[in-house]
Amino acid sequence: MPFSAATALEPLGDGRYKAELGRDWSFGPKAHGGFLLALLAKAGLARLDAETPGAAPDPLSVSADFLRAPDLSPVELSTEVLKVGRTASVVAVRMIQDGKTMLAATLTAGRLPDDEPRWADLPDLPAEPPADATDPSAGAASSSLHHACDLRLDTPTLAYLRGQRGRPVLRGWARPHGEPTDVLFALLAGDILPPSVFNLGESGWAPTVQLTALLRARPAPGWLRMEGRSSAVVGPWFDEDVIVIDSAGRLVCQARQLALAPLAR
Repeated sequence: MPFSAATALEPLGDGRYKAELGRDWSFGPKAHGGFLLALLAKAGLARLDAETPGAAPDPLSVSADFLRAPDLSPVELSTEVLKVGRTASVVAVRMIQDGKTMLAATLTAGRLPDDEPRWADLPDLPAEPPADATDPSAGAASSSLHHACDLRLDTPTLAYLRGQRGRPVLRGWARPHGEPTDVLFALLAGDILPPSVFNLGESGWAPTVQLTALLRARPAPGWLRMEGRSSAVVGPWFDEDVIVIDSAGRLVCQARQLALAPLAR
């Protein structure tokens, strides 16, 4: 299912929306975390557009606490406008399933700049995946997510797939199937790489506990390029920082999450 169709919302009134969590945008039996973040952002933006029709604000930041892992079934998104401002507006969004709050988020919205950056320090990545890039949809361990969009991984950084250990740094490229690369897909791309701690010899489920993403620009058409890295793995916790760059070489998303070290399935 195309990304735009998968993130469709059905208004229920009183700032509430219904969404479907389908298998296309999942990892195993649970919905993908970046996809959930995009749904939360879309619901917050829809609420703001209902408050000020025609404003069509952009997401500037989304910060979410992952309280529970929702199943692949319908969810309700409940929104509350906390502030409407000329520069920034803020909406609280709750994802509810079977009467329980699964995720709690805050969306800050405004206008993304079109200006050229006065300064940027970004990783050096090719604009498109090279011929030797790894296609995860072709592997035995592929997930539904790997078939829902175009995803390529930087082969030299995939130490764990070679049975080796390496630095917790992974790189890759992503784009949606058959539709433009938009800001919500850039948000999803901030959580689309495998956990970089796989390169430390750890594998399994690495549940996100808190994820904050900053949107910096509207992406140009084409591939998004990502680099994810962990700075420290201490006890059960690790961090993951992801930089997302568009085909024009502009920073479009920065994502940072706190997660639990991989757990055996």
